Amino acid sequence: DVASILQLVHNLIHEEKEEEEDKPSHRMQNVGEQGHMALLGHSLAAYISVLDRDRLRKLTTRILSDTTLWLCRLFRYENGSAYFHEDDREGLVKVCRLVINDRYEDYASEGYTVLSSMQPVIYQSASCRPGLGQHLCSQLGLPLSSLCTVPCNTVFGSQHQMDVALLDKLIKEDVEAGKLPLLLIANAGTPGAGHTDKLGRLKELCDQYKMWLHVEGVNLATLVLGQVSSSLMAATKSDSMTLTPGPWLGLPAVTAVTLYRHEDPALSLAAGLTSSQPVEKLRALPLWLSLQYLGHNGIVHKIRHATALCCLVSHVEDELNSPVVVFRFSQEMSAASSGGSVEGYCAGEKEVLDAFNRWLGEQLAQLVPVSGIDVVELEDEGTCVRFSPLLTAAVLGTQQKDVEALVERLSELVSVLSSTMCLRQDFREETHRHSPSLRYIEDLSWPGLGVVRYEPQSEGLDESKRKQEVQKINSELLKKLQELDTDISFSTGPDFGTEQDCIFVGMVTDDVDISELVDTITALGRDIEESGRLLENMTEVVRKGIQEAELQLQKANEEKLMEEGMLRQLPVVGSVLNWFSPVQSSIKGRTFNLAAGTVCLLDPSLYRPCAAMISASVLSFSPAFSSHWYVFSISATSAICWWYMPCRGLCLHDSPSSSSSSSSSSLGSCCLRYSFSRSSLGAIFLKYSLIFAVSSWMLALMLTSPLPPSFRIVCSLKVLDMKLNPPCIVRSFFVLISVTSTSSFGQDIIPAEYLITGRT
Repeated sequence: DVASILQLVHNLIHEEKEEEEDKPSHRMQNVGEQGHMALLGHSLAAYISVLDRDRLRKLTTRILSDTTLWLCRLFRYENGSAYFHEDDREGLVKVCRLVINDRYEDYASEGYTVLSSMQPVIYQSASCRPGLGQHLCSQLGLPLSSLCTVPCNTVFGSQHQMDVALLDKLIKEDVEAGKLPLLLIANAGTPGAGHTDKLGRLKELCDQYKMWLHVEGVNLATLVLGQVSSSLMAATKSDSMTLTPGPWLGLPAVTAVTLYRHEDPALSLAAGLTSSQPVEKLRALPLWLSLQYLGHNGIVHKIRHATALCCLVSHVEDELNSPVVVFRFSQEMSAASSGGSVEGYCAGEKEVLDAFNRWLGEQLAQLVPVSGIDVVELEDEGTCVRFSPLLTAAVLGTQQKDVEALVERLSELVSVLSSTMCLRQDFREETHRHSPSLRYIEDLSWPGLGVVRYEPQSEGLDESKRKQEVQKINSELLKKLQELDTDISFSTGPDFGTEQDCIFVGMVTDDVDISELVDTITALGRDIEESGRLLENMTEVVRKGIQEAELQLQKANEEKLMEEGMLRQLPVVGSVLNWFSPVQSSIKGRTFNLAAGTVCLLDPSLYRPCAAMISASVLSFSPAFSSHWYVFSISATSAICWWYMPCRGLCLHDSPSSSSSSSSSSLGSCCLRYSFSRSSLGAIFLKYSLIFAVSSWMLALMLTSPLPPSFRIVCSLKVLDMKLNPPCIVRSFFVLISVTSTSSFGQDIIPAEYLITGRT
């Protein structure tokens, strides 16, 4: 139904809140009443299209003629016709088709074959929109050799204006080569800097060579004002011009308009500038409604408001008279204003300045999104910041207070840029003093103080292990630096950067002590490296000690097997022999002291009937039936508590559930085996009761005993096996205790599982 479809559209438009939080703030278009009128026009066009043909033809003709008349009066374009199109390049394509049909008389009958006798040439400025000429050639089926790009001025005038003298020379050369100069594309506000070509001289040149002059650009919007400069007024004499009233007036989804002058309607129809289909004329309906709603005064007010906002940013009046402000942070000006020096910093100076200006534009757009600030790339100047209110003010609703906030933020950011630029060289030199522990990474595209990497001083490691160690230390160092109480930003750099495992230091103010900053980075890196090395050494000591204890216990177990004989090892015979003649264990446990690094025999006096605390610095080992006896690693400051009753064997051995986690930097898993000797049939029931009594006592003790808040105990009791196997009844149970602690270094310890198994 309609409701479900609208709900689907609503869900597609509005993203999830979690995703929106990770993205920068979007500049939403300010849709006022005139915007709603334009949106209403699209709906009305769909309804009007279902009218009968005669009524539809009358209505569309009225809408098209009224809109064309209003636009020609607004923009001072006399005796013009209008073509409404969605793509702002489509009007120029249709104009080129019109000129080709006009200049080549047999084009309608013979097609592109007539172009071979005299190749057409289209001229465009080097400052025009990127890809415009290629798009024209692609749509018209012309080779790229038909496109001639005219350089801009290099000595006199603006460096973004077309060089008229050079254009005249190029046209003469093409005429002598047997080519036909067809059309010239001029700019009334270049896409980058907003400069206007010398339209008067260009019009004279086009009349001389019978060329078509087409003008486009944002400055054409100022033609609606009462006072227009003479350089821009010449645009009204052009053969055609493309207007984009949508962004100028804040009208969403409004088509672009190409105004042109031509006397032959048949050629206009052949070129596609006019159509006999009434439905295509309905493209003008949204603009027809919006222009009536705004009126002449409302349109002039919006354009005047946008040009006034430019004057708040730029108080310099020049001969260009452009409503577009383009500025760039300069290294020389920053050094002069701050009193600093940037001598010796020459390599990649332009690339660094481009990165700084790119950061400046992004910050301004983020801090004042309603200002419409964006970043542009100019051929000679590099990366610049542009403020073009004619394109954004009506759409975003920019007001005077927003521009004042923009100027204020700009002053603050320029001060930060100047300080960072002056201290960048000092940071590099200070980093070199801490070599080889700290390495300076040359990244000219990073807008900040610089990039460093901590290099651990470890020997005997292969390349892969060394790379892992560098990555681990620098990631920990970055976390420590981000926790510092400072305004300096530390990050991993761009997502798709070339440098890995580095620390990118952001912008700084002039009160930052560079030597202290570098010392802090080095000291934190050294602490992380030493703590990691201490843990590795302790792990190695524990591993060797456990291996030694394992060998001793294995040897003692083999001696015990030789002493008891083979009969006692058989499943049934051994049970009968042990029933009549029990054998006491003669194997003593082992104690491993981390402080001394030695393995000793376990003192039997340590067995107490109540409780015992074994510090993490001492691990006890005693025999069991398993051949694996080890612990992965133990923190020097952790303590593990357990309670036990007198038993025949008390041992630590590997737990199957933790064998796969040996690669992690955590405590391993221990298994505490609890065995009772079998003496008589009457003792079976006594020990059976004792087992569950002990388990209940242990559970109650662990749940009620006061433990530090950093410990978490989870207990579970389950009867694993129950079967009658004469001459004994086997009962098995286990208590699983997961203890989680925190070491002194602030690292989490993976839960260690203590499996307590009792057998009768």
